Amino acid sequence: MWKQLVFLRSFSFTWCTGGGDGLIKSHPRRSFHLYSGSAMAKSKFEYVRIFETDDTCLRNCYIVVRLDGRNFHRFAEQHSFAKPNDARALGLMTRSARTVMEELEDIVIAYGQSDEYSFVFKRSSNWFKRRASKLVTHVASQFSSSYVFHWRDYFGEQQLFYPPGFDGRVVLYPSNQNLKDYLSWRQADCHINNLYNTAFWNLVQKGGLSTSQAEEKLKGTVTADKNEILFSEFNINYNNEPPLYRKGTVLIWEKVNETTVKQVRLPNEDEKEVTVIRSRSKVTAHHCDVIGEQFWEQHPDILESDG
Repeated sequence: MWKQLVFLRSFSFTWCTGGGDGLIKSHPRRSFHLYSGSAMAKSKFEYVRIFETDDTCLRNCYIVVRLDGRNFHRFAEQHSFAKPNDARALGLMTRSARTVMEELEDIVIAYGQSDEYSFVFKRSSNWFKRRASKLVTHVASQFSSSYVFHWRDYFGEQQLFYPPGFDGRVVLYPSNQNLKDYLSWRQADCHINNLYNTAFWNLVQKGGLSTSQAEEKLKGTVTADKNEILFSEFNINYNNEPPLYRKGTVLIWEKVNETTVKQVRLPNEDEKEVTVIRSRSKVTAHHCDVIGEQFWEQHPDILESDG
């Protein structure tokens, strides 16, 4: 069977079989060389493949790919993100993350806050033969392109001045507890950063302080101090702030019922509308605690057995 067809200008054409037998027939304008794929695959340059590094992820481990926005402080300034939180920007991050999960169905849970998102591949996944470079580049490219593609859905006519960048890393977690602790760490980071930013920008925007004065006032404060500043000076109870900002976003697969109406014609009857309910898996967003056991007890299908 012929694998490839190459056209060359000449006065004859040659048919070459994989076994080396050939038929030559004169032609006045060009020659046709037919080569089998096996003959074309080998060359003296193929030795360079030995320089590739084996980056296969260890089996029986959860694979976490975490993306972070590159220089996103500048990106947020250039695109006039609201402070301390911009619901449009967070919505766009989650929309991009949902696209990644829908493309790579072995991602069982994702967690996002600010300009970062973590994607967890199930421990039995064999996507891209578990090659770390393949996983992180595919996730990063899919996420970045989706961010640009859906920009207008969240920012309307506001111009995107330059493309955003996201760097990624791959980390392996061998046990369920390790993975739960990782996600708890990221959510704790969300709480710490958001509480600080909420207090900081209220001091600047409502309290009239400069950024350096606000930074100095918050230096050395603990959680209780920041809560007290927000409540006593701005009548803000931090616990009443939107969970999206305080807890971040958790994406998981869930069974959902979708209702559609179809036109059906039965024998000897007029056409009529019939309501059809179908159940399918869909990526859903939650703004809840992953610290503690309640979330995991409510969603036992996320984790695989440690046994």
